[in-house]
Amino acid sequence: MTKSEQGLGGRLPLPETATLNSAQRALYDSLQKSWVVFADKIGVKATTEDGRLIGPFNFFLLHPEVTKTLWDFQSTEESNTTLPKRVREVVIITVGAVWGADYELYARGHVAREAGLSQEALATIAAGGIPEDLSDDEKIAARLARNLLTGHRVEDKLYHEAEQAFGRTGLFDIVAVMGVYQTVCAGLALFEVPAPSTAAAD
Repeated sequence: MTKSEQGLGGRLPLPETATLNSAQRALYDSLQKSWVVFADKIGVKATTEDGRLIGPFNFFLLHPEVTKTLWDFQSTEESNTTLPKRVREVVIITVGAVWGADYELYARGHVAREAGLSQEALATIAAGGIPEDLSDDEKIAARLARNLLTGHRVEDKLYHEAEQAFGRTGLFDIVAVMGVYQTVCAGLALFEVPAPSTAAAD
């Protein structure tokens, strides 16, 4: 692990693979073949140079059985969602923004840009705003997610706008994807996991 990679675990150490138990090693191998490969393709750093997992993937190793269930839920949610890709990404970025989850905003920003969201739009969402270059439905999704995250309530007018835009199934899909990424962002916040560019060097 290089000096510049010091601190990437936040409050957690980045364990060497030799220290992982059998369940952790199985999860590690699975993550290396899936999420790490995906991250590499889109330019997101998910491991150190010597192969230790960073971001949420490191704390996923703390409880492989629960992580597998969360992972299965996330995969089912993503495969079956009725939400347009850009709407889903707006919701995910909004979750990361409200939590102030630097790694999530860093990593998911790459995915969101692949989906067609501008860097300016992502910066505006991260700052708590609603970008002007979003579609009407995307703006509704951003407002809905932010209201749920910050006030835990949605006024009737916004609810009916969202129901008309996405249908009741779509509303549930928004809640489902928020659930996944609230878990991720809560872990990032709890363990103070930084984005690679903001990790403190020793």
